[in-house]
Order: sequence, then C-alpha cells, then structure tokens
Amino acid sequence: MDIDSRTPVVVMPCRLTALSVMRSLGRLGVPVWGVGEARWDSALTSRFCQKKIVQDLDENNPEEFLRCLMRLGSQSKQKMLLIPTVDEWSMFISDHAEELEKHFIFQRNSRELVHSLASKKEMFALALKHGIPTPQTIFPKNLEDVKDFSKVCTYPLLLKGIHVNRLHTRTGIKMLAVSSPKELIDKYLLLEDPDQPNLMIQEYIPGGDDQIYIFNGYFNADSQCLAAFTGHKIRQFPVHFGAASLGICKENRDVREMTIRFMGELGYQGILDIGYRLDPRDNQYKVLDINPRIGQAFRLFVAHNNMDVAKAIYLDLTGQKLPPIEPREGRRWLIENQDLVSTYNYYREGTLGFREWLQSLKKVEETAWFDGKDPLPFLIMVLRNIFNFLKFPRKKLKTTQRNFTEPAKP
Repeated sequence: MDIDSRTPVVVMPCRLTALSVMRSLGRLGVPVWGVGEARWDSALTSRFCQKKIVQDLDENNPEEFLRCLMRLGSQSKQKMLLIPTVDEWSMFISDHAEELEKHFIFQRNSRELVHSLASKKEMFALALKHGIPTPQTIFPKNLEDVKDFSKVCTYPLLLKGIHVNRLHTRTGIKMLAVSSPKELIDKYLLLEDPDQPNLMIQEYIPGGDDQIYIFNGYFNADSQCLAAFTGHKIRQFPVHFGAASLGICKENRDVREMTIRFMGELGYQGILDIGYRLDPRDNQYKVLDINPRIGQAFRLFVAHNNMDVAKAIYLDLTGQKLPPIEPREGRRWLIENQDLVSTYNYYREGTLGFREWLQSLKKVEETAWFDGKDPLPFLIMVLRNIFNFLKFPRKKLKTTQRNFTEPAKP
C-alpha cells in the first residue's frame, strides 16, 4: 500500500491491542511510539515501537499524564496521531482535547458522547432512545434494589461493571454469572463499591457463542461510515461471556445497517467497536457494549487490500484518500493463549471435541501474538503464561463453573 507515512503515531496503553496497531501501521513505514503502564508491556517490546514511554494514567491525578503527553508531543516537528486502546484513555483524550490538539490529531467526539458510550448505564439509555434493542438490564442503587429484583427475575443473570475496567481494577473481575437469588446478593455485596456504585444486572440471552456479533468500523468527521466490517465470535475468553478468542469475519447486513444508522444519529466520529447478541426469543440483535475506540479484535476485520480501521483512521486524519474497502469474508483470527484456555474449558463442559476444534483452526489467517518478523512479544507472552500456570494452575484454567449454553433450571 503506497501512503504518505511521515506522520508519527502514539498508541496507548501498550497492551495487546496496541501491539496489533503497531504491526499494522509499522509495516507501512509509519513511525509508531508507545505509552505503556510498565516497561515490559506487550507493545513496548515490539520491533515496530520506535520510542517507548512508561507512564500510567492515574484517574485521580490526570494532570501528570497530561504533562507527559505534552512533553512527548513537543518532541515532534509535526502533529502526531493519538490512538487510545481502552475506554479510560479515550475519555482522558476527550477531557483534555483542547490542550492535546496543540501537538496531536485524534478522533473528535464531544466529551459527553465519549463518556456516555464508555458507561454501560448511559450507553443503554442512548440505545433505547434511538430504537436499538437491548437486553433487560437494571442499575441498582443499593442492596434493597437487588433484593427486590432477585425475587422476580429469571436466572441465570450477569453481574457487570458499568465501567468495566474500574470494576476489574478494584476486584480483578469484569463480569460474573449468577444462578440464584442468594448468589446474586452475595456477589453483589462482594463486588459493589458502596461509595461509588458501579454494578449492573443483566439478563442472560440464551444461545451459543456464535450468536455474538461484532461491528468494527470507521466514521469520518461527517459521521459517514468509510469502513464497515461485521463478524461473530466462535469462542470466547472467559467462555460464554468474554472477549473473542477466536472469531470470523462474516457479512451481517442487519448489524451493519443498524450500527451505521445509530452512529449517524449520534454524530459519532472515528473508530468504533460494538457488540450485539442475537436473541432467539424475538430474533432481535441486542446491543451489549459500545467501545468508542479501536477494539482488541480489529485485525479480525481486514479488507482484500489489507485495509483495517487503524489504517483507515491514519489515512483519513492525515488527509489521504481511503481506497475501496471490501471485507475479506471468512477470515479467522485468534488470540493464542486465551483460546488455548477457552478450548480446555469448552472441552471440560462437553461442548467442543478434538475434531471440531481442529476444523475451527483451518482458516485462521492471523494470530494476535505470533509474528515471525516480530517475535519478542510472543516469547514474553509464553514465558509469562508458563510462570502463571506453574504458580496458579487451577485458578488460571478454571474460568467457568457451569454450561451457560443450557437452559436455566427453574
């Protein structure tokens, strides 16, 4: 692909998604810098990372991180493209857009819109307002709300964080499934922060993991969709309610058209990663989450000319014309370490056999970690996983306790 690659890119934080961004843009000759939370963050070890900065974002003291970025920006003779890979860092950019635009270019949405999409509570309100189906969800204010709901709801249920990463940072857990009133109340008391309530309770939509659909796209400054990819999960990590460990790019016109309409009405700009689940009870696609940023599985979605959303935002925000983007139907992509654990758990519950597993890997075109021309991140990942397995073998492998593909028992 022949492009003007002189504009540097800053990717942050430098986890797995950032590694994929660096490889995608770095192969085009784009200078890529990384801002990571620790020295050995995945993307900071990539050969495509030309400059490494270690600086964590403290949400209680964002000024220190802002000063770090401003110093970084002043080192470049031209504005750099800023690509966040998690919601909190996307919100940080929207909060400090006026200062950051002195040295950086980035997707521009209002602060209110970014914060609304990053919060599952506000995101669900937006979806309902614009006619986008959602699962039944409540946002309890206190224990009494949970007790009242526990008596009338249908199990199993999902207990999630309104701000997922905030819950994960505080508890080490992103989501739990519960199957009884007692379990719901016990887990709520365990996970909720009474000073800053951050939990939501959501119905579990029945069906297999392959009924979870993903839209991955890019919208320009006029909210026109310049790149639109759809696909679905094949396996998840953790199983049944996690991120895609194996996925396939596959056309879904309903998901694509619904998302483009929704984002057009919101006036959204930039990269978007959004997930839906097909509810067999009413045959509706119900929105699960909206990420106002690049998603971890974006390299699942690649065009015949190797265009992806990272390249789309680079070309568009540097004033270059995007080539035609035709999704590569049937492309499969997996995250090696996560899919290995998921495969083990699907096998344990009796839903995945050896032959079926082998067949699922046949059309995998790319993996998240391994790259023969950029091997260090993969080697470090392997060593970390071996260490964790030897230290916590049962804890690391046991990611599910029941088969949620089966109907809930009364």
